[in-house]
Amino acid sequence: MSKIFRVIDTGVEHGRLNIAFDQALIDARASGEIPDTIRFLRFKPTALVGRHQALSREVDVDYCAANGIGLGRRITGGGSIFFDEGQLGWELVFHRASLPAPDLGATAELICTAAAEGLRTLGIDARFRPRNDIEVDGRKISGTGGFFDGDVLFYQGTLLIDTNPEVMAQALKVPQAKLAKRDLDSAAQRVVTLRALLGDRTPGIDAAKQALLQGFEAGLGLRAEDGEVSEREWARAREIHDEEIGTDDFVAEIDDPESDSGFQSASITTPGGSVTVYLRLHRGQQRIQQVLITGDFFANPPRLVFDLEAALKDAPLENIGDTIDAVLADGGAITVPGDALAGVIREAAAGGVS
Repeated sequence: MSKIFRVIDTGVEHGRLNIAFDQALIDARASGEIPDTIRFLRFKPTALVGRHQALSREVDVDYCAANGIGLGRRITGGGSIFFDEGQLGWELVFHRASLPAPDLGATAELICTAAAEGLRTLGIDARFRPRNDIEVDGRKISGTGGFFDGDVLFYQGTLLIDTNPEVMAQALKVPQAKLAKRDLDSAAQRVVTLRALLGDRTPGIDAAKQALLQGFEAGLGLRAEDGEVSEREWARAREIHDEEIGTDDFVAEIDDPESDSGFQSASITTPGGSVTVYLRLHRGQQRIQQVLITGDFFANPPRLVFDLEAALKDAPLENIGDTIDAVLADGGAITVPGDALAGVIREAAAGGVS
């Protein structure tokens, strides 16, 4: 028998409230208040950084302020993204037993393949591209990401329907190295919209939603049923927004560490994402005083990064690898290999050890 997923649409909202609603859904599913759910959402113009990214490094904050583009921080990892009303957001929130898969990577492939299958009904050759994109002829039409929170999986994605890639490229600071890897001159060349692919045949929001639902039903073996958003869900989302996710402190939690001359830094790019480490050492000692781990990688659960940073505080440099291994042995996972993370921390330390 197919598993039933409730389908809701929370309409167009500010970015920070949309993210707060994400956390409200996770909390409600974990407590059993809501069933497995598919949510559709749209954003007023917003630049969103990933959970572990440095805001000013990834977003042109001045451009966004001058052009009425809001700023927000997701609760998922991954890279920065730009949202406006011309894009459709989609999310699945469900108990891990509903769609069993060995790990987050396998789950991502399962969900993205299903979404791509649905998008192909619109007349485009959409395909899953590891680690978490859906592309058409090598250009991204949907970026995705997610994490497990206990037994609940939260997985979200975007669909570029009709947006201006040039505005997106202005709002976000996409590293040249990332563009060069794909032989592109600008971030605008990296993405493609349904409008660019289909012209006058571009579907409306409702048709795009139905295409995705068709893919989820066929690819994930579920049955989608229309549902309602409760006032309790909205109230919980507003509470989370006001207390944490909607605050400037949360959005700028990691802002511009490069402006702090006390940090030594080093970067590495791996198949699992890019990492930049900022590091202070105890004066005259071979021990870490403070470390900040940033980047577009995914960590599961997201608090794993904070656990790593806490464990590395005051750790001798010679014990970096063992310290990271001990934290990861507790069951967390990060898409950047532990030895690569240890290596970039040692590289940062080597730049300032006297």
